[in-house]
Amino acid sequence: MPDAKLLEAFPSPSDTPFVIEHIAEEFTSVCPKTGHPDFGVVTVRFQPRPAKAGGICVELKSLKLYLHSFRSEGIFYEAVTNAIRDDLAKLMQPMWLVIKTDWKGRGGIRSTIRATSGDVPAIWMA
Repeated sequence: MPDAKLLEAFPSPSDTPFVIEHIAEEFTSVCPKTGHPDFGVVTVRFQPRPAKAGGICVELKSLKLYLHSFRSEGIFYEAVTNAIRDDLAKLMQPMWLVIKTDWKGRGGIRSTIRATSGDVPAIWMA
């Protein structure tokens, strides 16, 4: 599995609630059944804890390197989504977190997978 040690963080800049959304449009992994590449879009959406509570945010370059580390990994869509959720939740311990992966179609079927952590407001589940 990709190494979560690639992920870095910085202190939350605010005590006022806010939501961060990062979208990685060129995600690639490998189908463990066929060995063919899988292409998708990864959306990371979260509310950091307040600064005074020790809230932190993921640093973008480290997130990019972490996501790129999946490129040669033979892994199913669901496992990708859950691994990203688990690693980011452990790193940041946000108020809530949603990882959404949208996969390019193959054989006429497209897939969207969501994995959550915390009490996600319904408005942010889209």
